Amino acid sequence: MNILVTVQTKPYHRAWLESAAPGAQFIYKEESVTRADIENADILLGNVSPALLSPADKLCWMQTASAGVDGYVNGCLPKDAVLTNATGAYGLAISEYMLAVWLELMKKLHRYRDRQSESDWHDLGPVTSVWGSTVLVLGLGNIGGEFAKRAKALGAKVIGVRRAGTEKPDYVDELIHTDRLDDYLPQADCVAITLPGTSLTKGMFDAARIAKMKDGAVLLNVGRGTIVDTDALCAALQSGKLSGAGLDVTDPEPLPADHPLWKQENAVITPHVSGGFHLSETHDRIIRIMAENLTAFLAGRPLKNVVDFETGYRRL
Repeated sequence: MNILVTVQTKPYHRAWLESAAPGAQFIYKEESVTRADIENADILLGNVSPALLSPADKLCWMQTASAGVDGYVNGCLPKDAVLTNATGAYGLAISEYMLAVWLELMKKLHRYRDRQSESDWHDLGPVTSVWGSTVLVLGLGNIGGEFAKRAKALGAKVIGVRRAGTEKPDYVDELIHTDRLDDYLPQADCVAITLPGTSLTKGMFDAARIAKMKDGAVLLNVGRGTIVDTDALCAALQSGKLSGAGLDVTDPEPLPADHPLWKQENAVITPHVSGGFHLSETHDRIIRIMAENLTAFLAGRPLKNVVDFETGYRRL
């Protein structure tokens, strides 16, 4: 069995993987992956350009290093291939990022930092608090769930938004389905988006929906940039409709240098870095998921994080 590993690995990561599949042929190729590499692989651990994949490949299972699987659910994989993602690896790093950016915006730390370079000793006035606020968390997977736990621990009322399921986790005060989102937007001080990029989430926050948000609310987006209309968000920040936005994703990416969003004082923008391997524990968790799934796959047991090709979401 040929196992192509395109995710970055350290020596101890390779030991984890190889101990999960004794006797298998591992090919480690983090860069310059070719069609020939894919054609020879039975299993793919990591991400590659969807253009390199073909329904004619002998690939029987692909495990991504990402939680999002944009590009892999559109028919580029063989008909019977299984697709799994890295849900469970990113919650720690991204939820901490979300909390940090939210606090930065509420306490005006970004604005004080801007003035520091000008030696400007000036009081910028009132701030807000997580305590007593209402937070809408869109998506209660690993990332949304970890953020919800942190927000609740700091005294926020947390309302979870999911597309299906009625079981309310302990870390949310209320659970609603997506079809009730517009009814709850006017009461949310913070709207946190952790959804994947799918046909159903594309353009979800357009100008009309942003207009339904509470005046002075903060929007956080760590899902996909395509979920939020960038121009509409920019206009809402400029008008004061929203008091701030924390964005690790934008549409498009990279955000063009001349886009007015860069100039919005209350926009905190980072270049899609909240996840990735910036936190070493995230990297380790990704490889652990791969190793555990590799063991399960070879033993004929169910895999973690199997993706539903119809929805683009992990199967519940």
